[in-house]
Amino acid sequence: MRIGIDVLGLGELDRLQARSWFRRYTYAPEELTLADGFGRERAREFLAGRFAAKEAVLKVLGTGCRGGLLPRHICVTRGARSAPLVRLTGAAQRRAAEIGLTDLTVSIAHKGEHVVAVALGRGDHEPAPGAGDVRRTARTVLEEIALRESVPSGRSE
Repeated sequence: MRIGIDVLGLGELDRLQARSWFRRYTYAPEELTLADGFGRERAREFLAGRFAAKEAVLKVLGTGCRGGLLPRHICVTRGARSAPLVRLTGAAQRRAAEIGLTDLTVSIAHKGEHVVAVALGRGDHEPAPGAGDVRRTARTVLEEIALRESVPSGRSE
């Protein structure tokens, strides 16, 4: 089993989105089409979740953006029940085959100005992760962020 996690502040994504090339480099056409169907704030939240999910999947793949792998090679769309569904293409698909990755599960959670994504990957010989396990991990990370933000500055736990 491989795990990847990413936490993103929405302001970070706002700064990246200001670059004209960023959307084409980062998002698959299907993701941009979905986002374009939302209002401005919901599209912002949606794209932030997809960006965090891509970062988490890159950690599962163990590569980062190297070897020709681009974030848009990881497409996070919606499954039948609106749950995130990951489709790998290009270099991401080749990397998954190299490491024997046969299944990817992603969970995305939003809280205030933060988004967290957890990706779990497994190979043929590993048991499938439960969707509840991924969601619990994501919620725990968000709760930890909220707790840290509520602690007054200068105080440590």
